[in-house]
Amino acid sequence: MTAIEVDGISRTFELRSGAFGRRRQVVTAVDSVSFQVQRGELFGLLGPNGAGKTTTIKMLISLLLPTGGGARVLGFDVVGQAKDVRRNIGYVFGGDRGLYSRLSAMDNLKYFAELYAVPHRIRDRRIAELLAVVGLEGREQERVEGYSRGMRQRLHIARGMLHSPAVLFLDEPSIGIDPVGARELRNTVKRLVETGTTVLLTTHYMFEADELCDRIAVINHGRLVVEGTPGQLKSRAGSSGILEVEVFGAVPVGATEKIAALPEVHRVGVEDRDGSQLLTIGTAKGADLEADVLACLDGAPVARIHTRPPTLEDAYVEIIEAS
Repeated sequence: MTAIEVDGISRTFELRSGAFGRRRQVVTAVDSVSFQVQRGELFGLLGPNGAGKTTTIKMLISLLLPTGGGARVLGFDVVGQAKDVRRNIGYVFGGDRGLYSRLSAMDNLKYFAELYAVPHRIRDRRIAELLAVVGLEGREQERVEGYSRGMRQRLHIARGMLHSPAVLFLDEPSIGIDPVGARELRNTVKRLVETGTTVLLTTHYMFEADELCDRIAVINHGRLVVEGTPGQLKSRAGSSGILEVEVFGAVPVGATEKIAALPEVHRVGVEDRDGSQLLTIGTAKGADLEADVLACLDGAPVARIHTRPPTLEDAYVEIIEAS
């Protein structure tokens, strides 16, 4: 059964500039995007900054009106039945906003339970259940100002789940969280999906999307570029293998262009590291280019060189560069 149906949804904004705002410019933030999310699915919406991810979510949770197309959440129209949509969804965003730092986690959850109209007869039981799900049992009486960022994000999720929404929107929930906190947050999301909650997730961390998502849609410049499972996206990447070469210091001038011109090379990326540069070279299936690449580097000191299969991040970069 379908939980979210997005049918050609669009959103434009009008910007004014000049001394008296006489010059007008129409900016398209989301351009005819369509996709579906099934009940119980964890669906990822990926894209660079400014691609239209958050704008899409805000239209789906009825905070923004579409200027074209439409969408339904759990069968409710996001424009005509906005109240029904809001009663059945939860929304969690990245950052520290949305909680009262001087209150304890328990007092925060009791306050938001009142706002969500959670019946008093089940409120305490529901809060206890959520504290267990997000791993904050035993810490609920502590002030939120003493929580780590990861703990705050898990409390955000508990807040968003108080009214037992069937669909949860997570907008970059792990941004700025340390690796341990991010792992705990991912485990929390997995437990929510196991309980039957439908989750729509945006993230900039490709390993996170690869680990969590059943399906992924990539959006760029407001348009949906590709959709599929993480495995399908990786298989669509033009490169069948990735050759990584770490060079001490800087890559010689002109070496990158020489490597890119090799017949079985699809793309070349350069990443600055502490005291070195890492070349990421997308190659054709079965290509053995180590000797050719080393020749292009013209004797530059190489720390390491090895071949690995493409990751979701490699596929994502190729998809974005091609769109």
